[in-house]
Amino acid sequence: MSHTTGVFFNEVFSGRDWIIIGDKYARFPAVLDESLKLPGVRLYDSSRVTDELLLKIHTPRFVADLKRAWYCDGTLHSVGSCVAALEAILSGEIVNALAFNVAAGHHAERDYSWGGTYASCAGPAIVNAREKFGAKRFAILDTDAHHGNGTRHIFREDPDVLHVCFCGSSRVEGDGHKICVDAGWRSSDQEYLEKVRKEFVPRAKAFGPEVILHNFGHDTCEGDYGDLGLTPVFYLELAREIKGLAEELCQGRYLIITHGGCRADVAEYIFPGVIQVLTGSLGHQARTEG
Repeated sequence: MSHTTGVFFNEVFSGRDWIIIGDKYARFPAVLDESLKLPGVRLYDSSRVTDELLLKIHTPRFVADLKRAWYCDGTLHSVGSCVAALEAILSGEIVNALAFNVAAGHHAERDYSWGGTYASCAGPAIVNAREKFGAKRFAILDTDAHHGNGTRHIFREDPDVLHVCFCGSSRVEGDGHKICVDAGWRSSDQEYLEKVRKEFVPRAKAFGPEVILHNFGHDTCEGDYGDLGLTPVFYLELAREIKGLAEELCQGRYLIITHGGCRADVAEYIFPGVIQVLTGSLGHQARTEG
């Protein structure tokens, strides 16, 4: 294997004022340049998801409406990014990945969407992974500020998907592998990380996933629209924690999918650092935002 970490990005993600998240990727992928030079990193130019695969998750009406929307190109490239990233991980081409997306994600149900996410990322990616590689069990960690209603709707009755969502309520649904964890109104970095260690880590260990997918929102950062009081440094610690868990449980197979958050400065700090975390590079110096 020549690469450890894949970074999946398309130029359509920058230069547009996307719903909810704005143009937080305006300076991408240039701000990733130093991290992309690290040994073992490969930058992929993500392509659109196919209609055939999208229709295995969403209804024909839903897809037809999506095709008429101004954000369609960003949505299709975003889903395609996640599909390709998971495929590259399971093929052994890479160990882990960071997949960017702008108008897709955890609020898209089979025939309904909201909140700036207009098609499912995890749904098509997992369907494709099962069909091509026979992979079965997946753990999805959602640390975006809001409940991942779309992911929950799509996988509610799937016993081979663990979905642990940190949001605004605590409950267990469906087959017992669909869990909501109340993240509270305010949190320190350490308090949130301890909740992840308590609520996700033991469940993932008991579940035994073949891959961990992570809906990696930073809208919980101080000053963002889902502000819980977390600092930018927290997100690198969270990525380190789950990377270590993936190494313990599933040979390091870990897919980070960007989600909510509109602060461009935070995105520009977090994601170069996340690449360093995924590669296991030394010498990362945490800093605070000025």
